[in-house]
Amino acid sequence: MPQIDPEAVFNQACAAGYDRQWVEMAPLRDAIHLLLRGIFLDLPKQARILCVGAGTGAEMLYLAQHYPDFHFVAVEPSRHMLEVCQAKATDAGIADRCEFHVGYLDTYRNTQPFDAATSLLVSQFLLDRDVRTDYFRQIGQRLRPGGYLVSSDLSANTNSTEYERLLQIWMRTLQLGGVSQEATQKMREAYANDVAVLPPAEVSQMIASAGFAEPTCFYQVGLVHAWHAIRN
Repeated sequence: MPQIDPEAVFNQACAAGYDRQWVEMAPLRDAIHLLLRGIFLDLPKQARILCVGAGTGAEMLYLAQHYPDFHFVAVEPSRHMLEVCQAKATDAGIADRCEFHVGYLDTYRNTQPFDAATSLLVSQFLLDRDVRTDYFRQIGQRLRPGGYLVSSDLSANTNSTEYERLLQIWMRTLQLGGVSQEATQKMREAYANDVAVLPPAEVSQMIASAGFAEPTCFYQVGLVHAWHAIRN
């Protein structure tokens, strides 16, 4: 489980302002959503999509707009974030295609298999490597054979000379996006202590050892990397 308390970190005030806080960074999010849409292009028409750590539902609402027969399950440990997600789904007219589950993945009991799963900026909060690998394994257990995983996380070789330059660029970009210098300093400290920023090859290996074939890093911007993998 994550080292953070999701109800404390993603409280009601945070959830209410979360989308506004990151609006200037939307181009980075939109790019991964466009690629995600392409990856899911050959899924069944009425595919079931598992969104783990769904937050306020950005990727779910995007996919629902472009795939009008997809069905979604949003799993999110923060009740406040999920309430925002559900309200947005209702406003968008897609709530009848969605199920909302407050809690972690291991508390979701429906055993009907999914065609694909998303996990965007989630597994990085699992500091123990075995726990993180098991997280990917739990997702795989809920996918049909041949089902897709798309996962993104902060990733870099933190022992390299390149990392400090990448981190500096990333923090400056966040400031351009409206994040205060004080907040970016806290993020820098969190990356060192509360986030498992691992080299891309290590993350790929974790996904593979959890029962997935061909993990492919298909996206990288700043410190964010994203992988596509297929359940064995």
